[in-house]
Amino acid sequence: MTDAVVVSATRSPIGRAGKGSLVDVRPDDLAATVVAAALDAVPGMAATDLDDLLLGCAEPSGEQGTNLARVVAVLLCHDGLPGTTVNRFCASSVQTTRMALHAIRAGEGHAFVSAGVECVSRYRGVAGSDLFGEDAMNPRFEDARRRTGETARSNARWHDPRESGELPDVYIAMGQTAENVATSRGVSRQRQDEWGVTSQNRAEAAIAAGYVDAEITPVTTPDGTLVSRDDGPRAGVTLEKVQQLQPVFRADGTVTAGNCCALNDGAAALVVVSSDFATAHGLTPLARVVSTGVSALSPEIMGMGPVEASRQALERAGLTMADIDLVEINEAFASQVLASADDLGIDPEKLNVHGGAIAYGHPFGATGARITTTLLNALKVRDGRFGLETMCVGGGQGMAVVYERLS
Repeated sequence: MTDAVVVSATRSPIGRAGKGSLVDVRPDDLAATVVAAALDAVPGMAATDLDDLLLGCAEPSGEQGTNLARVVAVLLCHDGLPGTTVNRFCASSVQTTRMALHAIRAGEGHAFVSAGVECVSRYRGVAGSDLFGEDAMNPRFEDARRRTGETARSNARWHDPRESGELPDVYIAMGQTAENVATSRGVSRQRQDEWGVTSQNRAEAAIAAGYVDAEITPVTTPDGTLVSRDDGPRAGVTLEKVQQLQPVFRADGTVTAGNCCALNDGAAALVVVSSDFATAHGLTPLARVVSTGVSALSPEIMGMGPVEASRQALERAGLTMADIDLVEINEAFASQVLASADDLGIDPEKLNVHGGAIAYGHPFGATGARITTTLLNALKVRDGRFGLETMCVGGGQGMAVVYERLS
């Protein structure tokens, strides 16, 4: 069984939705720019060498609709490249890597792009509005929605609705899930704020050291502006400043703009090939895709999704957390990062060492591939061997991938 290996990884700068540097860039153009850069980084490789273009997108409608991957494929090479758009919400471009891995192991292809894009600025309606309209929700969840509202108003400790035979709220707002994790797991506002500051400070240090520039493919906007830096990271963030911020989702809550991610625009792409293809074409792989995991849990505490998914991936790899040199958990919210890290026994000094999504941002469909790019970069900088990437997923899921650095 041939291995799947990553031979290039890159990402766009990450813009603030609605007011940032990439608001005027279409998602198909943004994705095409980044995928082309990933291919250009592989000597002698062209889009026509690929078996498929796998593109993650969490809200595939409007400009991100009509099978966005195929639009990107045609932009890149006219009509010679298939493309499919994949939606597993926040883990959409983790799923695309999993699909590439499975296809390669099954002998059904040798070269794939695993990519993702999300341009929240380009969503229909107001940027940042709920992804679901009330008229789109199944009325069978009305009682669950009502219970979510009552819990939010009282800031009560979360209790599993399955204990009383009720449906969970599959449409629950992500901020409410973060508050549920905080109350049910006892993750204090102090700890969340401290992690938010750590994320920003680590990002600031990584940027100053030049590590982040190595990940980024600059993007030219329609007016000719070259964007090469992320909008989100802030220099000089202190705990004192973050503690002054007000809760966002509950009046007496703990989640603030300082300890959760923003809404964003961005894209990222990996080129994943079989080890046989790499050898035949004289390519030097960056890393081997060792194993993956996917799990499900109550949508109301979706932030705990990394726990079971990571355990699956580690078991399939024949590894334990002690074998892992660096971990990337997507920082949707500090509460879920901390609670998941507690359960998994992750050393904070190995976790999101160059900062996370609280600093950089979380362009949903692109984040999986973005985190891979960051993880492989950090493993190289720190001469690590094994890395774990994991994230929670809206709707109550988790995904994880174990990578082994090869160069």
